[in-house]
Amino acid sequence: ALSVLIQDLNLLKPFQRLHGIFILFHEYKTEPLSSNPFLRFLVETAANKSLGASDRYFCLQLLSSPSPIAEVGRLSYASYLTSLQHLEDPSLLTSLPARDHLLRSFNIHRPVGSVSCLGQAALLPILPDPDPLPPPGETSDQSDAASALIENIGLQGFEAPFVRPRPPVLGVMEDELKWIYPEIPLPLLWDSSMCEDTSRISAIKEAMLRALRGPLVPAQQQQVLTELEQDPKLVYHCGLTPRRLPDLVENNPLIAIEVLLKLMNSAQIKEYFSVLVNMEMSLHSMEVVNRLTTAVELPIEFVHQYITNCIKSCENIKDKYMQNRLVRLVCVFLQSLIRNKI
Repeated sequence: ALSVLIQDLNLLKPFQRLHGIFILFHEYKTEPLSSNPFLRFLVETAANKSLGASDRYFCLQLLSSPSPIAEVGRLSYASYLTSLQHLEDPSLLTSLPARDHLLRSFNIHRPVGSVSCLGQAALLPILPDPDPLPPPGETSDQSDAASALIENIGLQGFEAPFVRPRPPVLGVMEDELKWIYPEIPLPLLWDSSMCEDTSRISAIKEAMLRALRGPLVPAQQQQVLTELEQDPKLVYHCGLTPRRLPDLVENNPLIAIEVLLKLMNSAQIKEYFSVLVNMEMSLHSMEVVNRLTTAVELPIEFVHQYITNCIKSCENIKDKYMQNRLVRLVCVFLQSLIRNKI
């Protein structure tokens, strides 16, 4: 494939052609020159008058020099061209040996049948892709076209035109359109939240954040309660988590009661109940639990666990005054439960 590219003068640039020639020689540098399968090609390249003198002399250096790798193998393309300008005998570039002389020098004989049918007919295996014709009504420069035609005339310039028929359309198979027209009924997917007004969600998030940090004024409390009453689903977007529930109970118990009532059908309601039962006993927590017991039917184990925690809290307080106060609160709480038959 590399030798075919080197043969065509239009595919490779000059420095690329020299690199390709050097690769063909370098791959067999450790073997005798006569064992190189590209020896004939290198000789033919050195004798090819259609190539530049620098390309032909480069091949001769590789074939004739006792140490070609040391002389030209370490030079760049620019350095190699510079070295040609400083030759001791400039006639070496103009008086290159003829093809027959080179073939005899390297003892190369043409075997019978070595030339392919394409070579015998002066046809290249590489077919050029000509530029498209100018559109109707536009005329190209006739002098340039004539010059290009004269330059391209030669033994290898009369190739038969490469016919490019339009590929036929493949036939339709029975199972080909299954992907395009699937048999599965596909429902219309629609994002119901698209173009919704998110200002209310942002407002309830900001209000809940303030409620977790400290007590709200009555007007702010009423605004939050009103928003939750108008849209109960806002409770799922307010930003409250079970871990933050004790802060809301202590700072704003009324909002905590309303939020828990709206979350009764939530899958996380047991987590909220667990946090409420295990938080530190206070007047606000008792108020929240008492209101919940009167508003909805709470699990019995939850109520029993909260009463047990209240009794333990009273037993663990050392201050008699605070102990008496909490005991009275617990008694009032128990009386409320008994009165409501809970």
